[in-house]
Amino acid sequence: QLQLVESGGGLVQPGGSLRLSCAASGSTLAYYAIGWFRQAPGKEREGVSCISSSGGSTNYADSVKGRFTISRDNAKNTVYLRMNNLKPEDTAVYYCTARLDLGSGDVCYDEKHEYHHWGQGTQVTVSA
Repeated sequence: QLQLVESGGGLVQPGGSLRLSCAASGSTLAYYAIGWFRQAPGKEREGVSCISSSGGSTNYADSVKGRFTISRDNAKNTVYLRMNNLKPEDTAVYYCTARLDLGSGDVCYDEKHEYHHWGQGTQVTVSA
């Protein structure tokens, strides 16, 4: 059974950077498409970014384009989310999620209902 553990969250000033990690155990992450979602207090969980199992396809929410970068290191069974120029509105709990994809490996999934495995989340707070 795939298990996901996020890390790297914390408190950062506006304009700062963080790198979130999503470490997998129990299965080989190379067979999974990965998504990052976030949920702010009182708001719905929203998609931030996704990456296909091959790493060849990525997608970003408009609100983070140009600031966030998703990547994966299948040898380390880990996916990363590099977040630059952070804004107060980026404050949320960030979750990584995975979906087994044994097809072409080029599909990036945007919707939370398309994913089957979730981590426990890591808090990101952007504040002066």
